[in-house]
Amino acid sequence: MMQADFQNHPHAFWQKIVPPGTYAAAPQGGHRTFYPAALPDRRQLALPIRVLSGGKTALASLIVNQASFHVVDTLAAGLAAKAAAFRPDVVVGLPTLGLTLAAQLARALGHSRYVPLSTSRKFWYDEDRSVALRSVTSPGQEKRLYVDPRMLPLLEGKRVFLVDDVISSGSSILASLRLLELCGIEPAAIGAAMLQTTRWRSRLAEDYPALADRIVGVLQTPALAATPEGGWLPET
Repeated sequence: MMQADFQNHPHAFWQKIVPPGTYAAAPQGGHRTFYPAALPDRRQLALPIRVLSGGKTALASLIVNQASFHVVDTLAAGLAAKAAAFRPDVVVGLPTLGLTLAAQLARALGHSRYVPLSTSRKFWYDEDRSVALRSVTSPGQEKRLYVDPRMLPLLEGKRVFLVDDVISSGSSILASLRLLELCGIEPAAIGAAMLQTTRWRSRLAEDYPALADRIVGVLQTPALAATPEGGWLPET
């Protein structure tokens, strides 16, 4: 099986989608530098493995604003195919990386614009329509999530499709749902380029059970466990 030299060229991640079977799904001793995520058509995208604290578990990582335009377009098209079933009127994107995907998704759906949420407060924003926001990739940093009040007429009474780049712990999606709830809006569905493990599912099902079965992603990646040989394989 082909093994790209991502170890010495980490900037090469997220730049190319390769044919099905290019990378071994479960190599002897486990994956080393990257995990090959499969698209719906079985083509593969190599994702770097990020080792978590403790060194026994890891995750596959996706940073969409570092990806090639071709990869982002492919992920947006794949998500658009799934989003179309929910007949969205408007796409709402989460900052920061979700905005890259949301813009491309809206274009792929034939929309003329999308609505970005923000962590940068403008003086005309309403503090009462904001919520705390934490990210699994930025531990220890707490921001606030805002919606521009001038954008609310685009959302009220519409079928909203909420988008983030990756759903992992569910914290960012839960924050955005609480913010939209403050504005009297419930999304028709939620989408992401990648659903990272399934940790997020129980949290969303507990707080927003009506949305639990309306979450779609293009890539799905497991939690990874260390192997005795120094590699990584999906947790069992």
